[in-house]
Parts: sequence; structure tokens; C-alpha cells
Amino acid sequence: MSRPHFILPADAAGEFFTPERCHITELFNEPASPGASVARARVEPGVTTQLHALTEIREVYVIEAGEGTVEVAGVTAPVGPGDRVDIPAGATQRITNTGAEDLIFLCLCTPRFVPEAYRTLDSD
Repeated sequence: MSRPHFILPADAAGEFFTPERCHITELFNEPASPGASVARARVEPGVTTQLHALTEIREVYVIEAGEGTVEVAGVTAPVGPGDRVDIPAGATQRITNTGAEDLIFLCLCTPRFVPEAYRTLDSD
């Protein structure tokens, strides 16, 4: 039996490591659905992601596991499971895993994430 057109196959690429210093799994990022994308991020213990901004893309982190400190537009705050972080388009951002286990969170982008929107702000 064939699958209906509204069931999308899993992304064959799976998890990949980025220059941002985190592991990403694209859960939904389709050109045919430009309104939003969803990815799962995994940051290893002791790691701080690259300071960056997404031009014209609002991002919401939904923390699933682990603990950390998030920085948005120069303001820092602790985060843990269940917390949601609303990051306005163009705001500087990074997150640090302050725990002993992986920090895992969903990244919901509206409109959908495209690499051209990513601006690196770290000097390294």
C-alpha cells in the first residue's frame, strides 16, 4: 500500500554537526511550506553555541531535556525542560549547556529556516 501524499518520509540526512557547535536534525523544512520549519538541536555538555542572528526569522526554542543558559539580545537566563524561548527576528542569540547531559531543544522558525538568513557574530 502506498503512503498518502500528506505523509512525508523521514529526512535521510539524520543528525549533522554544524559550525554553530551543535548537532541538528531537520524535522520539517520544506520549500513547499515556507511558513515554518522545525529542527531538533543537541548541544553537548560545556558547549556554547556560536553567537548569531537570524535575519527576518523569528525562532522559538522549546527545551526538551538538559539545562543551560540562553542569551538573547545580550540578556541571559537559565533554561530547562518545558521552557520556551521566544527569539525575535534579527536578535543576537546563543545557548550554553551548563549540565552534565546533552541539552536538547526544538527550534521552530517562522518563516522557515534558510541558510542565507544565518549571520555569524562570533570572531572564532
